Amino acid sequence: MKNLNRELVFLRTFALAVVGVMVIASIYSFNTNSNKRFGTIDVERINIIEKDGTVKMLITNTEHFPSFGDSINSRVYHERKKRSGMLFFNEDGIECGGFIYDGTKNDNGHSAGLSLTYDQYDGDQVMQLITTDSKREDKRIVSSMLAFNDRAENESQLETMRIGEELKAIKNPEERRKKYQAYKDQNLMGSTTRILLGKTPSENNGLFLFDDHGTPRAQFSIDKHNQVKLVVFDENGEIINSWPQ
Repeated sequence: MKNLNRELVFLRTFALAVVGVMVIASIYSFNTNSNKRFGTIDVERINIIEKDGTVKMLITNTEHFPSFGDSINSRVYHERKKRSGMLFFNEDGIECGGFIYDGTKNDNGHSAGLSLTYDQYDGDQVMQLITTDSKREDKRIVSSMLAFNDRAENESQLETMRIGEELKAIKNPEERRKKYQAYKDQNLMGSTTRILLGKTPSENNGLFLFDDHGTPRAQFSIDKHNQVKLVVFDENGEIINSWPQ
């Protein structure tokens, strides 16, 4: 019986020693400054951080994409659709752009998209490379554009999230529109497309220019029938000049 107890004590001691060595080895391997080389790594999300812990970029699958209630760099996120891709953060820890994509079959055919964006400081998209591809029965609609946008001068991401929740809670559409316009007049939110370059859903390929109200003012394009057009619009969006006549 004594021999059995001694063997049990020995085995426990040996097991604890092995676990201790493994823990120490793991800690050392992850804290060393030497580069590690891997063939293939399967991960669900990677955070690229500075020495102080500030997240500068993340690469993520759909499930771990930051959405409602998630916190990055002490900022709590609002609800938004989860997509796989990358997000970029500046030196202040504020999100400043990203690359996202999706695509799936549905009852109508399929729906897919890809977007690479660059944000205004503490704001939203001022430049976007975007493509959308959807199929509805026998009709396929593809659009690929490079867009440049004006953003509200006084916008901030946290205030935009707060305003968004406030507007969402207003059930009356007219009251919601007036409240939105009031915030837009204060330059607290709002986006205006100024330049589009690419292919529209109506299959016009060209350059499209807009004024600071978002009204089309000029278009140089070639349509799906290979007809070249140069069009100028007034402040009401009415054609005032075109080539060919």
